[in-house]
Amino acid sequence: MRTGRAHLRWIARASGLSRSRVEEVLEIVGLTNVAGKRVGDYSLGMGRRLGMAAALLGDPKILVLDEPVNGLDPEGIRWIRTFLRERAESGNTVLLSSHLMGELEETVDDVVIINNRCKWNIERSNR
Repeated sequence: MRTGRAHLRWIARASGLSRSRVEEVLEIVGLTNVAGKRVGDYSLGMGRRLGMAAALLGDPKILVLDEPVNGLDPEGIRWIRTFLRERAESGNTVLLSSHLMGELEETVDDVVIINNRCKWNIERSNR
């Protein structure tokens, strides 16, 4: 039985990271209360948070996410928006890939559009 905590401990051990970091990232993503639950029983949102916890184990300065809100319920969408905003405001870089322009408008400060001719267009959000 692989729990969320066991999964993160395995990744941390393989990466040479401390066990205490596992507990820190579980707290950051709000999974502490369900960390002992079997990963196969996690909801989609919980699975996304577990993936985020795994990405945060090494405390990266740049976080790259592809379609982070895809399939999430409204609560999950609010959580990811808040989390990403706080991450960026703390001096880290967050790069998102998405085809949902409305979602990006709600989430990001700068938009880079790459079209099929590889032209770049950078727009500043009105936030």
